[in-house]
Amino acid sequence: MSFNIAIAGKGGVGKTSLTGMLIEYLVEAGLGPILAVDADANANLNEVLGEEVDISIGQIKEEINKAEVDGVPLPTGVTKADFMQLRLNQAVAESNGYDLLVMGRGQGAGCYCYVNGILKTQLDVLAKNYEYLIVDNEAGMEHLSRGTLGKIDMLILVSDCSRRGIQAVGRIRDLVEELKLKVPTVKLIVNRAPGGVLNAGTAEEIEKEKLDLIGVVPMDQNVFEYDSYGKPLVDLPADSPAKAALREIVDKLEIIKNKK
Repeated sequence: MSFNIAIAGKGGVGKTSLTGMLIEYLVEAGLGPILAVDADANANLNEVLGEEVDISIGQIKEEINKAEVDGVPLPTGVTKADFMQLRLNQAVAESNGYDLLVMGRGQGAGCYCYVNGILKTQLDVLAKNYEYLIVDNEAGMEHLSRGTLGKIDMLILVSDCSRRGIQAVGRIRDLVEELKLKVPTVKLIVNRAPGGVLNAGTAEEIEKEKLDLIGVVPMDQNVFEYDSYGKPLVDLPADSPAKAALREIVDKLEIIKNKK
């Protein structure tokens, strides 16, 4: 059974950047097989990883809907459910040391309930084929509240240094407890800290929310430069402050030990 790691927090705090660097480090450590999941409708984990994505779950939904509207027949002897599963299997992109599945979104207005449902079903199908499942969640709490991720073995909460960010991850932690999800490990990473140091106000809010801080990632000019030019963050040099700090944090998380 896979060891499931979920990354969550408010929007704009660098969850996806840290998720990409986490995946890279685990691959380099020889862990796997790994399924990386971009569970954000506004998907960009592939950009952090430097991967091209041919199709997302949301696009498959639209493709099948359009075929029905246009009266395009399915291949002879193939049911809609079978065709959907075939296309979903094709949506798993193979990479160097991990596979990648992107949720994406359908076209037009409306919620993403149906796409979320497809993602949940597909994760249930795929999880047994991997040692690690790492999910970059969309901003907020929807995947947790809908039970999209199923079993969660480790929840990594990511915030910036703002009180709003800390309060947001506090609410996510509270939701986990309210839903009785029984997540064994819940840790906080504070990202983009000036000089890699928490100020007193941030530290006070973390204590107030009773969050378990595992580490701090400094603000890193290299990350800004790579993002500005569309370079994959996994290509950051090993001594880049953000990458080095995250690797120390991952070592403290003891993912291998926790999996056992």
